[in-house]
Amino acid sequence: MSAWSTRLGLTREALFHSLRTTIAAVVSTLLARSVKLPEFYWAPISTIVILLSVTDPLALAWQRFVGTALGAVLGALIATYFNANWMVYGAGILVCGLLSAVLRLGSAYRFAAITLTIVLLITHGRPPWIVASHRFVEVSLGIAVALVVTMVWRLPPPR
Repeated sequence: MSAWSTRLGLTREALFHSLRTTIAAVVSTLLARSVKLPEFYWAPISTIVILLSVTDPLALAWQRFVGTALGAVLGALIATYFNANWMVYGAGILVCGLLSAVLRLGSAYRFAAITLTIVLLITHGRPPWIVASHRFVEVSLGIAVALVVTMVWRLPPPR
């Protein structure tokens, strides 16, 4: 790269990082659409979250996977037996936090709370267990693509 592009911040590392993220996000989108996931956009969002994280991608992938599973199950259970109102929703977020602590899931709590929120508060027109399972599959697909890309396409160390 030229001195001009370096002055603008367009380094070789930035180029490779951007290309890797772009290709991974597009692959996630195409895979999620090919299996006809209703909210396919969660797959590339999950891919981007993992690839652009400042923390260890494997650790974040595990937290996102486990948290999404917990939030999906808890959200589907709550939506099956209760009408979602602010008290039920608040209780669900509290239970997500307490279960995450008891199960020693740490940062997975945030992903559990996000998934529970999506399952409980967004009107989907489908049974809660279907919504929750779709959400889990969409996120898991994005995580899988990010992990494969991370293993196959390693970025050069920063100079």
